[in-house]
Amino acid sequence: MKTSNCDALVFFGATGDLAYKKIFPSLQAMMRRGRLHVPVIGVARSKWSREQLLARARESVEKHGGLDPVAFEKLSGVLRYVGGDYQDAGTYHAIREALSGADRPAHYLAIPPALFGTVVEGLAKVGCTTGARVVVEKPFGSDLASAQALNQTLLKTFAEETIFRIDHYLGKRPVHNMVFCRLENELLEAFWNRTHVESVQITMAENFGVQGRGAFYDQVGTIRDVIQNHLFQVLTNLAMEPPVRADSESIRDEKVKVLKAIPPLEAKNLVRGQFRGYRAEKGVAPESQVETFAALRLEVNSRRWQGVPFFIRAGKSLPVTCTEFLVRLRRPPTVFPTCHPAGNYFRFRISPEVTGALGLTVNDPEEKMVGEQIELTASRHPSVQDVDAYERVLGDAMAGDTTVFARQDYVEEAWRIVDPVLKATTPVYEYEPATWGPREVDQKVVPPDGWQNPVVAG
Repeated sequence: MKTSNCDALVFFGATGDLAYKKIFPSLQAMMRRGRLHVPVIGVARSKWSREQLLARARESVEKHGGLDPVAFEKLSGVLRYVGGDYQDAGTYHAIREALSGADRPAHYLAIPPALFGTVVEGLAKVGCTTGARVVVEKPFGSDLASAQALNQTLLKTFAEETIFRIDHYLGKRPVHNMVFCRLENELLEAFWNRTHVESVQITMAENFGVQGRGAFYDQVGTIRDVIQNHLFQVLTNLAMEPPVRADSESIRDEKVKVLKAIPPLEAKNLVRGQFRGYRAEKGVAPESQVETFAALRLEVNSRRWQGVPFFIRAGKSLPVTCTEFLVRLRRPPTVFPTCHPAGNYFRFRISPEVTGALGLTVNDPEEKMVGEQIELTASRHPSVQDVDAYERVLGDAMAGDTTVFARQDYVEEAWRIVDPVLKATTPVYEYEPATWGPREVDQKVVPPDGWQNPVVAG
C-alpha cells in the first residue's frame, strides 16, 4: 500500500462552491500547521488568471475562518492555476506542465461524479496517473448499480489503495473521539453486547430546511444525503469489533463486516416524512415525494449484536440541531416494588458539543423508593484550535492514510442495504416544522422505550 507523502495537489473545481467554502480555508490551515509543503494546482473551466484565483482564495478564507496573513502568503507562493475545458486534451497537458516533474500527485476531484471518467481518462493520457492518488467527493453513486459503475470507472486507472473516497463526516474530531472512547474503556466493553443492550438509537437532527438548495435536495433526499453514508459510519463505529491492529485496513475490515451482517432494509421498517412547506422551496417539484425525514430499523446479525434492533432517524426542520446516539441497556430485576426504572443507557453526542453520559436510576428526593433517572455527564465544546474535517481528510489523503476514507466494498455494502427501499414506492407523510417528524414514526419505527429526543441548551 502507498504510504509516502504526495508531492503535489491538483484540485479540480477550483472556482466552485466547495473550494470557496471548504478547500481554500483548509489549505490555509494546513499551511499554518506545517502540513502543506507541496505545489497546489487549482483546475477549473473558467479562463481565469492566477491572480484571479488568488483573489478568490483570499475572499474565501476571509469569509470562512479568517485570514492568516503569514499562512496565506505561504499558500499564495505554491498556488497555481490551470483553466480549460475538461474535454480538451490541452487542459491535461497544461496540468502536466504545472506539476513540474512531480511524480506522486494527489488529484482531488471536487466536481460532479459524471465528470470523473472524463477527467481520469484525460489525466491518464498525459501520464499524470502513474504513482498518483485520486480523491473523490461523495456522493459515491445514487444507488448500488451507479456506485458499482462509478467504482469501475475509477478502477480502470487507479488501484483501490490509491482511491480516497471522502466522507468529510469521518474527518470530524468527535467521530474519532467516539471510536477511541468506545474501544479504550473497559467500562463500556463490559456491557457492549446483546446480553446487556436492549436497543441502539442514532439521531441526526437539523432545525433548518434545505436553505435554498431545493433543486439539489429534491434529487437526493435524507436517506441518500446523510443516512446511507454519515449515519452508517456512526453505526459501524458503534457495532464493529475491536480491530486486531490499529492500521487503516484492519479498522476498515471491521466496519465492512458490520455492513455485511445487516440484511437489506424492508419497507415495513421505514417511515419517510416531508416537512410542511418543502414543496414551496425553489427548485422542488410541486408534487415531490422526496423525504426530508426518515426513521428506520435495522438488525446487525453478528454474534455480538444479533437480536438487538438499531434505530436511525434523521431529518430537516426538526426542533434542534444535534447528532447523538444512545445505547439503552436491558432493565434490571425489580427489587423495590414501587420503583419501575428505565434501563440504564450510555449516550454520546457528536455535535454541537461532544458529550458522554451514563443514565442511572437513583432514589427520588422524597426517598419514597420511586426512583428517578439522572445522567453522569462529561462534555467538551469545540475549540478554534480543532482540526477542521476537510483539513483532516485532505492531510490524510496527502499522507496516504486511508483510515477515514470509504473503501469500495464498504460503499457497495451500504448501498445494498438501502437499495430495496430506494427502488420501492413507500409513502411520504407530512410533518410540521419544529416537530420530531410524522406521527407514523411512533406507530411503525420506535425503540422499545421510545425515542429519546435530544435537548440542546439555548
